[in-house]
Amino acid sequence: MSESRLNQPLHGPQYDLRALGFKTHEVLVVTGAGSGIGKATAIMAAKSGLAVGLWDVDLAGANETAREIAAAGGNSLAVAVDVGEDEAVTKAWEATRALGPCRYLVNNAGPGSSSTGAFNDNLTLAVGSVHRVTTSWLELHAGVAASVVSISSVAGNFMGGSETLQAFYPAAKGAIAAYTRHLATRYKGKPRANAIAPGVILTPRTIPYLGQPAMSGNIARIPMGRAGFPEEIAASVLFLLSPAGGYINGVLLPVDGGWIHS
Repeated sequence: MSESRLNQPLHGPQYDLRALGFKTHEVLVVTGAGSGIGKATAIMAAKSGLAVGLWDVDLAGANETAREIAAAGGNSLAVAVDVGEDEAVTKAWEATRALGPCRYLVNNAGPGSSSTGAFNDNLTLAVGSVHRVTTSWLELHAGVAASVVSISSVAGNFMGGSETLQAFYPAAKGAIAAYTRHLATRYKGKPRANAIAPGVILTPRTIPYLGQPAMSGNIARIPMGRAGFPEEIAASVLFLLSPAGGYINGVLLPVDGGWIHS
């Protein structure tokens, strides 16, 4: 990778997206809010007036996100939760009740592409956790649930996945996209369900691999000439969540700088 690519900024701009139709203090839960895409989404949502439940297995990371939100004048609640466990998710929803009824949901948490372990275990965690959190949200907040966005990937949907990915990852991300289409049709837009397919994004999980030949080659093929920022994913997530995206249902949106077309 060129020196300029290694030295590109790690974060993009934050936006106040109230103009998309969000109402102040409506509640959003973001899983995996302690870092990366989840953190960027939570901070931008709070800047846009939403009250944000910050779910993460790493409570220290969630607390740091909460501190940044508070410093900017926003409202959030950090909750320690392993989304792979039924009881933990139940307790997390109980804790999040302090914010009020949850109108929006972002399914972001899950094992990374380089996670070790058995294929079946990682696949079950990645896909099962999205189903677990979404189903419990619908059971508890059916009257107000408006929109859910899940984080999928270009891998498993538009691309097969490079040699840097564990085999479960493209399988799981393809399944998340399919589950999103199921939700969109089953619930007929109440709530709407959509998914984002990020390309190469600068997060704590990806930064250690930026100098590897496979990652360098991937970035070289991106028409925009760089990796994406977490904030660029966050802005796309919030648009799909928002009332401004009110007729978008069942979509898998690639946000990848044009990589899949190269």
